[in-house]
Amino acid sequence: MSSWMVFLLGLVNDMFFAMIPAVGFALVFNVPPKALKYCAVGGAIGHGMRFVMMQLGWPIDWASFVGALVVGFIGVHWARNLGVPPKVFTVASMIPMVPGVYVFKAMVTMVEINRQGYSEALFSALVDNGLTAIFVVFALAIGLAMPGLLLYRKRAIV
Repeated sequence: MSSWMVFLLGLVNDMFFAMIPAVGFALVFNVPPKALKYCAVGGAIGHGMRFVMMQLGWPIDWASFVGALVVGFIGVHWARNLGVPPKVFTVASMIPMVPGVYVFKAMVTMVEINRQGYSEALFSALVDNGLTAIFVVFALAIGLAMPGLLLYRKRAIV
């Protein structure tokens, strides 16, 4: 199998499994039923964009920012067409990109430091995973907020 085919299969796999938490989060927060398919597609597009950026060698925080930015712009477009607030689509679509694995690894490392005592390798892993999680969350927040700030302005930027 060619590397291009492996990339496409990985992308489809990533996008499919990103739809599930997006729709699940939308269901928990009573998103209207007609908007669920948009949440699923938004989650797939955002996570797929992050997958592509990471395959191109981008770090996860910048790749998450690009994914969040794309979802934010698409959410604003859908909101204008359907007459609902953009957060209906965008917040649920961001959930698959929340860095739960990095937070979990940081917590496990913190428990290991408590159990085994301080070591430089464990502390380095704790800081690395914790900072990565923080930067990804900031990237998601900024990427989610930026389209609304740019497109709903009443005054000129300059």
